[in-house]
Amino acid sequence: MNTVANAVSFTQMKHGTQEEYVYLLKLEHDYVHALPDRLLTALRRLGDSLEGYQVSRLEHSLQSATRAEADGADIETIVAALLHDLGDELAPENHSQYAAAILRPYVRAEVTWIVEMHGLFQMQYYAHHYGKDPDGYLAHRDHPWFEACCRFCERYDQASFDPHYPSKPLAYFEPMLREVFARPAFDPAILKEA
Repeated sequence: MNTVANAVSFTQMKHGTQEEYVYLLKLEHDYVHALPDRLLTALRRLGDSLEGYQVSRLEHSLQSATRAEADGADIETIVAALLHDLGDELAPENHSQYAAAILRPYVRAEVTWIVEMHGLFQMQYYAHHYGKDPDGYLAHRDHPWFEACCRFCERYDQASFDPHYPSKPLAYFEPMLREVFARPAFDPAILKEA
């Protein structure tokens, strides 16, 4: 180990020892286990993100998750609705893919696809105002999850900008988020396609 407290000594990965990698594996395990805490912090930051709407991105996310639960969605879809715009802060041009990448190890493939594609699908509601094609999502009309993504966008995403909607607080969704992200990453039993 290095003279720097709690650090390995190698400066190139190929020079690390087994002892160092065992040490790092334990640290990585603890770091991965704390992912829900970092996700909750990132969600709270959405309270001060993109302006101009009547609600914050956090409130939009809470409304989306509340609507998903009220619609009878399963826990994976509810958590996906909560996190679907998490990428707005750091990946505004590909926020859908960013959020999908976070969810991918922990939810079924259908949910990942819906989140990944929601940015394209939601353009049907506004792209024409920018002189862009609102029908790009129709290229996926033969995909088995096309209707599920349309439903996600219609019921949970595009409808969740109402400052008077009685959304549930983040603390309400925290146990659901923790449950989903406590799963073993890339568990084939979870990821399998329906």
